[in-house]
Amino acid sequence: MSDTGAAAAAPSTPAPPAAPENISFPNLALYMLASLTFGLAQGLGNYLVAGNLQAVQATFGATTNEAVWLMAAYSSTSITASILLWKLRTQFGLRRVAKIAILFLVAVSIAHVAVHDLGSAVLLRAVAGFAGAMLNTLAFLYVLEALPLRHKLTVGIALGLTGSQVAVPLARLISPHLLEIGLWPQLNMVELALSLLCLFWILVLPITPPVSAKVFDRVDAVSLPLLILGMGLIAVVLTLGRYYWWTEASWLGLCLAAGLACLTALVVIELNRERPLVNLHWLSSRDMILFGGSMFFSRFILSEQTTGAIGFFQNLGLLNEHMAGMLWVILLATLAGFLGVSLINRPENRAAIQAVALALITLGAWLESHGTSLTRPQDVLLSQGLVAFGGAIFLPPAVGWSFAHTLKWGIERLTSFFAVFLASQNLGGLLGAAGLGSFLVVREKFHSSQIVENLTGADPLVVQRIQAYGASYARVLNDPALRSAEGSALLGGVATREAYVLAYNDLFLVVAVVSALCLLGLLLHQLIIRLGRGGAQAPAGPARPA
Repeated sequence: MSDTGAAAAAPSTPAPPAAPENISFPNLALYMLASLTFGLAQGLGNYLVAGNLQAVQATFGATTNEAVWLMAAYSSTSITASILLWKLRTQFGLRRVAKIAILFLVAVSIAHVAVHDLGSAVLLRAVAGFAGAMLNTLAFLYVLEALPLRHKLTVGIALGLTGSQVAVPLARLISPHLLEIGLWPQLNMVELALSLLCLFWILVLPITPPVSAKVFDRVDAVSLPLLILGMGLIAVVLTLGRYYWWTEASWLGLCLAAGLACLTALVVIELNRERPLVNLHWLSSRDMILFGGSMFFSRFILSEQTTGAIGFFQNLGLLNEHMAGMLWVILLATLAGFLGVSLINRPENRAAIQAVALALITLGAWLESHGTSLTRPQDVLLSQGLVAFGGAIFLPPAVGWSFAHTLKWGIERLTSFFAVFLASQNLGGLLGAAGLGSFLVVREKFHSSQIVENLTGADPLVVQRIQAYGASYARVLNDPALRSAEGSALLGGVATREAYVLAYNDLFLVVAVVSALCLLGLLLHQLIIRLGRGGAQAPAGPARPA
């Protein structure tokens, strides 16, 4: 259905309260600063942990697989908490629900500082994921509050997304300075400070209260637990699958089966409800499927930066402080992208903006697919800047168009819209990291087998390399056999490193190909639309005489 037809068929809904057209600059700056704070608080709460797993391991004496449970706990609750909090604030009021949620976040941040065992930390991260889910919504609402009506769905959408997206490079930039002071407690002090600042903004800056309505009914007592349990279990599987490996831990399969069973029961219930928790009929429409796909793709690109480029250099032994220059480029390119697209983010420019974004991402990922073990962060500044800028300008046009499309159908569809948006953002990030991470492991095993297959003792170059590596132990090992064994171990380490380099090149190439295919699909879609409009507008020819 076209936008015109959708508008005609949609029920009429009163327009939301418009902000005054003449707004003082100080007031506008305050609301934008508040929006940025909410976005940073939500993003840093998760990425400070994800970017410093080694510090987490050192604090709790945990393995990598055990430390990743902190990320799984946060994701499992935040992925569906937004829907529940949206319904709570619709029925009980925005400020009341927001204050309670942020007070919970402050309490959890304080408790984190005092916790010294991993089990308690995992439980607190789960609570933090639930309480912090409100922050993304507040980031949008506060920036929309300050802008005139004509800028709400263009400039407002772009600025509302900025805080949570720049949190990815910012978390790694500030981490080395925090870890110089201490380990886990200092990472949580940032979350505590941002939580208190969020509470301050809630208390001092008024916001137009959305229309209150009774949105809960008895069936929600069944639907909400099914949704929370189903999506939570799937989030745990996607987060932990590539660490425990999908086919080696039987409990992963049990969690996945239980999660899918819960979601299947939810679908059966929701399809037969008069007022469904999530309008599945509407969500299965072509426009919403395209919107969900756009959101998944945007998170897929963000996963390329965390799983791909940053993981590539970590595999070469570099730490966050060694990647500071690259991270600054990513941060500045992301900011430039959101600020730049806010100036041109209009419906008629949507396709062109996304085409440029896909072209930049394709070029950047292709440039990165030629890395070697000698590649360093300063060698990928251009490619990372292209990917970061492209990812930043891709998201706002899709969100703005879909939000406007949702409002045409009525305020009651906003719950379903936010369900798609927030679930696709969270689930898309998990799927991107799980998919790219698993692909990386598979390709590393392939390249490692190919390399090791050619390392035979009959090759004089291999023997020479083993002797050269073993010679470095000559002062501490007198036995030639032991020196040869150490040389073989060092050669095996080099082979593994080179296999990972080739695997990362394959990963970057996959991102480039996927982006190019999306660009081709977008161009074909626009061509079909233009041809359809041309055919509809062409005048009918004269009737042929009998």
